Amino acid sequence: MPKPNKLANKDFLSSLDLSFEEVIHILEFAKKFKDKDIHFELKDKVLGLIFDKASTRTRVSFQVAMSRLGGTTIDLNPTTSQIGRGEPIKDTARVLSRYCDVMAIRTFNHSDLEEYSKWSSKPVINALTDLEHPCQALADFMTIKEEFTDFENVVLTFIGDGNNVANSLLLCGALLGVEVRVVCPKGYEPKSSIVKKANEISKKNIVVTNDFDNALDGANVLYTDVWSSMGEEIKKEEKDKDFYGFTIDSELVGKADKNAIILHCLPAYRNKEITDEVIESENSRIFEQAENRLHIQQALLYSLLK
Repeated sequence: MPKPNKLANKDFLSSLDLSFEEVIHILEFAKKFKDKDIHFELKDKVLGLIFDKASTRTRVSFQVAMSRLGGTTIDLNPTTSQIGRGEPIKDTARVLSRYCDVMAIRTFNHSDLEEYSKWSSKPVINALTDLEHPCQALADFMTIKEEFTDFENVVLTFIGDGNNVANSLLLCGALLGVEVRVVCPKGYEPKSSIVKKANEISKKNIVVTNDFDNALDGANVLYTDVWSSMGEEIKKEEKDKDFYGFTIDSELVGKADKNAIILHCLPAYRNKEITDEVIESENSRIFEQAENRLHIQQALLYSLLK
């Protein structure tokens, strides 16, 4: 039975907290969990969830992953705890470190996550911030690896807002040697600092463009996300106008590789950023992608806690 590798960093705040070898190990380890080829337990271990944002897949996948590993999860809802009343993060983090063995945190400002990490003596996992969504990226590349076996000839084109998901795809893709292209309206490009980091570590060409034609040529993975992320509700009407024409539909899919797969991190606004027809098409791997969140969470939790 393969043994999980202990991660070099105690926290997982960014895709760049993992090395190439660690990412590959987690992907392979997650696949074994999925295939029920291994069984490890984290008996008596406790996962604390602090979610300042709504969540379905991230929350449930972490809870089920911890349950399958024999551990327990505590949902520390900010609205029903002192967290929501403004207790300093440094106080919360130090106390929860004495109760919990690991914390998964979903919040707005990435700096708040870093503050938890600074004061916590136990591992902290980024369950989503406005800057990155690294757990999602791991599940995405697990899905891609299942389809193509390796990453050697993978061309991933992300169509939409240069948001936290796009940022993590750029960084994790760069680590894995994937050619990542991001297509977005002018003014909605990923953070320049993220693009710079991705270019520094990538052996492939990182493309950020407003031009569909070049970005779709030869792409064998098409990926999109909602146009307005949580916390951007007041921008929704404006962004809907700016993103007109950026919908993944059958015509757009036809411009990519004929065997291209479709990904979406969900929830999806059907017939807005992606059509209902494409979601339900034979090219779609969206629900396999969602399932893989669970297996990645199992592999990540065990690698941090063993």
